[in-house]
Amino acid sequence: MIEVKKEGILLHKSLLSFENEGVLNPAAIKQGKAIHLFYRAVRKGNHSSIAYCKLNSPLNVKERNKKPILFPEFTYESQGVEDPRIVKIGGLYYLTYTAYDGINAMGALAVSKDLKHFDKLGLIVPQITYDEFRLLVKSNGQLDQKYHRYNEHEQVRKKGGKKILLWDKNVIFFPRRINGKLYFLHRIRPDIQITAVKNVSELTPEFWKTYFLNFKEHIVLSPKYKHEVSYIGGGCPPIETKYGWLLIYHGVHDTLKGFVYSACAALLDLKNPQNEIARLPYPLFRPEHEWELNGEVNNVCFPTGAVLLKDTLYIYYGAADERIACASLSMSGLLKELMRNTKKNGNGN
Repeated sequence: MIEVKKEGILLHKSLLSFENEGVLNPAAIKQGKAIHLFYRAVRKGNHSSIAYCKLNSPLNVKERNKKPILFPEFTYESQGVEDPRIVKIGGLYYLTYTAYDGINAMGALAVSKDLKHFDKLGLIVPQITYDEFRLLVKSNGQLDQKYHRYNEHEQVRKKGGKKILLWDKNVIFFPRRINGKLYFLHRIRPDIQITAVKNVSELTPEFWKTYFLNFKEHIVLSPKYKHEVSYIGGGCPPIETKYGWLLIYHGVHDTLKGFVYSACAALLDLKNPQNEIARLPYPLFRPEHEWELNGEVNNVCFPTGAVLLKDTLYIYYGAADERIACASLSMSGLLKELMRNTKKNGNGN
């Protein structure tokens, strides 16, 4: 098993009104000598914005803004701008986040040229009900019953006068174009799906209708092992290696103590990232310390950002939905361990 070092808590919530309930789930990107973190900040009443801090080393906070850098402005995000991830493609930064209006949680995109000013491009995931989704998908074969369990919302169709839509979260772009296309992961529970377009403007209702008619072709990872048996979802943006795209994702296991969220690892094919090459048969790390076991949501290690310095991979994660922590490990060691668990070496089908 790969050795992982828990570096401890990096950021606590503060007395500032926008982050007095929790800080969690940071996006991370290294530019020059600085590491930029864009993290979810929660104020009382579960209202979220995205805040910013700068690190001058992987574990040292140099600057921390006293007000959010992104906050709710539109109806579709009226209660929360949540769980950011960030990559740079060409000269543009793509920051994805979950927009929450108090009822629906949907993937949205903002872009920036300087990491200071962001233009929101709106929701980029399909805005359909579960019933509409189910009818499209079932036209091409039976749907896994877990989709019904996690997305059917106990047959409630409306709440507060609004339609309850299909929740599509954890939108994460690959950090470069592949075969001329923008690829991104997204998650409709219980699986991780993948999408490719030349431009985000192609993500129209008609595009998504065709996508769902061929839905099974777009599933990139499904729950497989005990620690991820309930559902999985994207974590950190994929990292390009000579073996494939390294994906640090989260896996969830429904236990007698409730859901347990762990960090997991897999490799996807460089040229066709829809193909899984390898997967760890055990969690990369799981909740074990008091600050991961107890918080706003207990038993959570939720990885969302990673930075590679020489051979050390630093993974930033939300700990119990209340604080931000960091874990580190050997990148070469992780890749060797993954290559021992390829499909060819017996890691399933």
